[in-house]
Amino acid sequence: MKSLNIFIVEDEPLIVSTIEVALRKQGFFAIGDAEDYTTALRDIELLKPDLTLLDIQLSGDKDGVDLATELDKKNIPYLFLSSQTDPNTIERVKHTNPLGYIVKPFTETSLRTNIELAWHNYNESKQHFLSIKHEGRLHRINQNSIQYLKAFDNYCYIVTKTETYLVPHTLKHIYEQLQGNDFIKAHRSYVVNLKHILSVNKNTISLIDESIPVSASQKSLVVSRLKSL
Repeated sequence: MKSLNIFIVEDEPLIVSTIEVALRKQGFFAIGDAEDYTTALRDIELLKPDLTLLDIQLSGDKDGVDLATELDKKNIPYLFLSSQTDPNTIERVKHTNPLGYIVKPFTETSLRTNIELAWHNYNESKQHFLSIKHEGRLHRINQNSIQYLKAFDNYCYIVTKTETYLVPHTLKHIYEQLQGNDFIKAHRSYVVNLKHILSVNKNTISLIDESIPVSASQKSLVVSRLKSL
């Protein structure tokens, strides 16, 4: 699991320090904190953390549930970290979409476990599948496993880590079916998954087991997109 960048929304400085220490011990990065709705929303949009730990009781008129509602609108993932478990609070929480609810006081182990499970479930929910017909059978391919696409006349090869599929569609057609921002055209005959690129050389892109060509016109765009991952 990657070392997540985590933002803390908590109005008690001592608890913020405790959370920061616990996160560092578990291999996470605490990239900022805020004690009120307005500051938190501004800093979260600016810093773009992987995950936000959100207390319910905050300074000011708006609390953590109000902030959660706004984060839901922006599809920003968060976990509640709060001591409040009263029926009224929980009823309000039911109308939000947190990845979990950690009850204070917490242990370092429970904090790590809840964060890891929440992040795993979040990534699972974001996965996309491509449905194709190959050799008379219907296949659902996880897009994350696709290394690249290769044009072959009016057909297209879909190359994954373990299989190669030849489908009766053009490269352009398959490319347009892919969801998310992980794929980019590297050459007139190739579309590559950015997450599988090891390096970009003069005329080629190196993947785990092989290389594919990259055109001069696309090379700078591929490199730019890699840097933004």
